[in-house]
Amino acid sequence: MSAKSSSIVTALTTVALAAVGFLAYQASASAPDHATAGKHPSSSASPEPGKGGDGARKPKPEAALPADSGQGERVVYALGAKRVWLVTGDGKVKRTYEVTPSSVSPAPGTYKVNGRTLKVKGSDGIPIEHVVRFTVADGVVIGFSAAVDGSMPDPNAKKKTGGIRETREDGAAMWDFALGETKVVVVP
Repeated sequence: MSAKSSSIVTALTTVALAAVGFLAYQASASAPDHATAGKHPSSSASPEPGKGGDGARKPKPEAALPADSGQGERVVYALGAKRVWLVTGDGKVKRTYEVTPSSVSPAPGTYKVNGRTLKVKGSDGIPIEHVVRFTVADGVVIGFSAAVDGSMPDPNAKKKTGGIRETREDGAAMWDFALGETKVVVVP
């Protein structure tokens, strides 16, 4: 093969490899991430509403566990961030997600799970599941729950409610994690 032919083959190979690399990049950018596929937007790999004209969702960084949230296995609920962390005994975050707060909030402090109910009608009249209760504030029972129909309450409602709403998927994770006597730490 002549030097000119070899040079053409090298150039064509380079172009072909560049095209394959570009196509592979495009495919990976639009392919679903199997680690987060099926998760609700509020789970730890939360995508946020799209950037760009195609409506694509891009992951947002996981929110850091509040520094003064205790030790050991616990549920951490940050009032201001409207976020929950499920923390294992070795201090690792098992899951974090956003919640919709109730119209009555608990005071910052440390509590323990004091009751659980699989299914019941919520104080707002909506059927709820995976109810994990941990305190009473202003005469209202406070706990985490998920609406069976997936709805979220109006946090500005005039009726006093204590249900901190989660998605059904997040509610199931809370239910599996927060057994009786599990510590619940509420931070500002």
